[in-house]
Amino acid sequence: QVQLVESGGGLVQAGGSLRLSCEASRSKYPINVMAWYRHPPGKERELVANIHVSGNTNYADSVKGRFTISRTRNNNAWYLQMNSLKPEDTAAYFCNARTAWGDSWGQGTLVTVSS
Repeated sequence: QVQLVESGGGLVQAGGSLRLSCEASRSKYPINVMAWYRHPPGKERELVANIHVSGNTNYADSVKGRFTISRTRNNNAWYLQMNSLKPEDTAAYFCNARTAWGDSWGQGTLVTVSS
């Protein structure tokens, strides 16, 4: 299991930017995939973006062109740069790490975008 700590959430006006950070520690296994999920109010949790150790990235259609996922070279931290934020981006954001053991989750950070 991996310990994950998110930071960077907050309140921002529509059109603004935020950068989320996730720091990983105590991983017994290499992290293969690093991801950000979000859970909007009243909706299901959804994948926002992920990045494989190979560097390949995937994005939800709703954030393509606005959000960018990146990571450190040692895969111990990853980030989500969120630009041109919209009210519909309001959600609790969670980082996720996938190893051979399984999935680990951070505690979540709240992003609120006001119109």
